[in-house]
Amino acid sequence: MTDQPRAEPTPARPSHTERPRTDPPVTDSSYTELPPTGPSHSDLPPKDLPLTALTRVRRGAHHQVTDRAALYDVIDGALSGTLAIIRDDRPVALPVGIGRDGDDVLLHGSTGSDFFRRIAAGAPVCLTVTHLLGLKYARSLFDSSMRYRCAVVHGVASVVPPEQKEAALLALSEHLMPGRSRDVRPMTAREIAATMVLRLSLAEASVKDNAGSLVEVDDDGEDRAVWAGMLPLRVVADAPVTSPQTDPSTHVPDSVRRAAQRVAASGTA
Repeated sequence: MTDQPRAEPTPARPSHTERPRTDPPVTDSSYTELPPTGPSHSDLPPKDLPLTALTRVRRGAHHQVTDRAALYDVIDGALSGTLAIIRDDRPVALPVGIGRDGDDVLLHGSTGSDFFRRIAAGAPVCLTVTHLLGLKYARSLFDSSMRYRCAVVHGVASVVPPEQKEAALLALSEHLMPGRSRDVRPMTAREIAATMVLRLSLAEASVKDNAGSLVEVDDDGEDRAVWAGMLPLRVVADAPVTSPQTDPSTHVPDSVRRAAQRVAASGTA
């Protein structure tokens, strides 16, 4: 009886919190211009995000983060993003609910939506996800700005096939409303058929994180008697509001309470 080789353990994904807030500048010497890539569904995506003509940050390049784990952190900490296409030679951008599934983002909309039909037909898209962390009050309006973490994803979305649609919708709902699917009735075949689910690869994406940027610098010549500083911002979940048509004996489910606790803990949504 021969010994079988042991599989090597999968390395743990690095935590975004273990990485310095700002990466070294992406300089011309370290940058190779690549053509935009198409969707990729590799089970083991590269740790570093590729730099392409669409993903290279040009303004404030020293705030670009190329660690894929940072991209996942931005996506996972958000409930929505802004999805944009070009429709009839004009840009159109709409807010959409999002949820990550591996190295893809799941999106959904009505099968009757012209916006989603165009995406399903192959229209290139741009998805933006932003966490606004605070307002930077400098000693001049010119130098005042914001602190944020932002991800931008480019690609062509694919339509989730009918046999995978219910599982994809459950995965998306679990991100948006964890545990809610166990509180309500199952989706009907008609509801599933009326919903389009799209899968957008994270193969071509960029992250910009200026959370550690300075409010001011020494010897800038500004009047130190003028107040300068940060106004931190965070998302807060208020107490659940029960629908007036709900049976008075019905209690707020634990899934709703857990969702509120998640927002309170992260300060993002």
